[in-house]
Amino acid sequence: MRKINTRNFRLATRSTPREVNRRIVLNLIREYQPISRAELARRMSVRRGTLTPLVRELVESGVVFEKGTAASARGRRPTMLCVRTRGRLVVAVDVRSGKSAIALSDVGGRMLARETFDTPASPDQLAELLANEVTRLLRLHAPNGAEGCQGIGIVLPGMVDRTTGKLIYAPRLGWRDVDLRAAVTARLGMKVFIESAPIACALARLWLEPENTRQVNSFAYVSVSDGLGVGLVVNGEVLRGETHTAGEFGHVSLDSSGPECVCGRRGCWEALACNAATVERYADELSGTLPRADGKPRRARKASFPGIEEVVRRARGGEPAAVRVLAETGRHIGRGLAVVVSALNPGRIYVGGEITEGWEFLEGPIRDALVEGTISGKAGAMPVVPDSSLAEYRLLGAVALVTAPGYAALAVG
Repeated sequence: MRKINTRNFRLATRSTPREVNRRIVLNLIREYQPISRAELARRMSVRRGTLTPLVRELVESGVVFEKGTAASARGRRPTMLCVRTRGRLVVAVDVRSGKSAIALSDVGGRMLARETFDTPASPDQLAELLANEVTRLLRLHAPNGAEGCQGIGIVLPGMVDRTTGKLIYAPRLGWRDVDLRAAVTARLGMKVFIESAPIACALARLWLEPENTRQVNSFAYVSVSDGLGVGLVVNGEVLRGETHTAGEFGHVSLDSSGPECVCGRRGCWEALACNAATVERYADELSGTLPRADGKPRRARKASFPGIEEVVRRARGGEPAAVRVLAETGRHIGRGLAVVVSALNPGRIYVGGEITEGWEFLEGPIRDALVEGTISGKAGAMPVVPDSSLAEYRLLGAVALVTAPGYAALAVG
């Protein structure tokens, strides 16, 4: 049961029960579409007459549409209901320290257009660039322009305060206390949603792939890219903590004598398992050298080596050095997962990132390190799976930022 927060609450009104029921109907349609009115009534344990006005409101609002009929053993063929995605658009932005991406998607996560750009040095430059790019994308690919756009979702590599929408700190960008949401909103006059990458990715699994999360209400999403972060979902709700910074497992130290992290500490999970760490180890393998004594990466030398996608490609081609490096990264990922499992005992763990293209080299070492690092024997049976949306996993997170509020349970009390 959830304690009522007497510092932050909303009183129930006469319309509240109806809105709650409408959200329930919408979510049932979303999860079981196409679905008939009779099946909806059965799942809600209500008479069809009670359901009819709620469905009518959803259809009239354009959120739900009727999609043909289904076969029936007797009587009239039932009309099926689905959530409308066509014409309801979202601009998704994935900000990274080097190259960023912007896409136009429908609310179901189907990408209609996608482009990359060099990440500007300052937040103001980024806001100006996004204003131009969003306007251009909508002009080229949206028949009704901004009118059909539900909002802009921006995923950032750092900590975000959900209450204010401000970026608290992004070590790899070197940005602190940035109100990017206000800057973009002022330029475009559209709804803007901002979130850290792992939390956004967790929301994508929760809201854009309901069939995969229907059986598990608590899970962790581990994003492995330029950095490493964890999004936590407990009982169907993102765990944010008292100051909205929960899930910063990437900067938990696993080795006090390990390499220096961008945060200034040593041996952080991120410094051991992020893409840059994997590429650095691959460079060491090829050159036959030992890591630097001070644990700092050889950035000048590393620049001449391929990115993480190429390391994975070489491993899949049978190159021993690449295979060994991915296995070591898998062990580091597993060590960090052991901390997550011990702390929160999620029902499932998703791992997202370009490196998961080489899952066959990661899975065994991840599993071994996870079992070794936990006390419970059940850790060995913990489902750890790669994100199925490898190419667009962070952009899908940005889409979910815009779409999730329309499905989420109302905050009453």
